[in-house]
Parts: sequence; C-alpha cells; structure tokens
Amino acid sequence: MSARRESLLGDEPGAFASARFVRITPMKARRVVDMVRGLGVDEALALLQFAPQAASETVYKVLESAVANAVGTESLDRSTLVITKATVDEGPTMKRWRPRAQGRASRINKRTSHITLVVQPVADDAAAATKNIKKGRKA
Repeated sequence: MSARRESLLGDEPGAFASARFVRITPMKARRVVDMVRGLGVDEALALLQFAPQAASETVYKVLESAVANAVGTESLDRSTLVITKATVDEGPTMKRWRPRAQGRASRINKRTSHITLVVQPVADDAAAATKNIKKGRKA
C-alpha cells in the first residue's frame, strides 16, 4: 500500500485520484470542489457537467478517474460511491511581468492547483443520512 493511499484512506475501502499542476487558481477550484463534497458520484457528475465554472471540467475528469480506480482496482460498486474527501492545495506560482505606465512593471501571479478527490462506498442508511445532511435536514 502506498503512503499516499495510507494517508488518504487508511485501511478503509475506496479510491482516489488527483490532478497536479492544474492552471487554475486554488480559490476558484475550491468553489467547485465544495459543491460536490459529500455527494454521491452520479449526482456530483451531473452537477459538474452543467456547472458554469471553468474548474468544473477538471474536477469532473478527476472524479471520473477516481470512480474508474474504485471500480477497476478495488472492485467497488459505482452506485454506492460517495465523495468523502475533496481537497485543493496550492501548487507552484508562475511569476510574470506586465508593463505599466511610466516604465514600471507589475507582477502577475499565475497560480496552479493540486486537486485530490477520494471516493468511498457508503451503506444505504448512511447514504440517506448524507443526503439529508446535505439538504439541511436533521437525521
């Protein structure tokens, strides 16, 4: 077992996928990731497909990869998978210079992100509780 899988999942069943050095700011990517955290996989994919944010396309691809990892390597059922952990970390920043008035130059920061999604199977009663919590109802 890899150290990365150990830190994300421990001994629990599930899978993860990550996209590193994605050319989108972490703040914008976090907006999209926060929308899908805690949702079922099919519901999250439908939401991401029609989300207007530019980061939703990248998050969609990462989620599909995580689901493929869960189904292919872990032999888990796709319909029971839920996004349990979703993180966006800051990658390296590319510094660029833009000419300004009176011979000055100002710095432009082109930020990158590392997006990681973890999917795990959930029991039926736990899935119902997750949906209720996401919708704002008490269990």
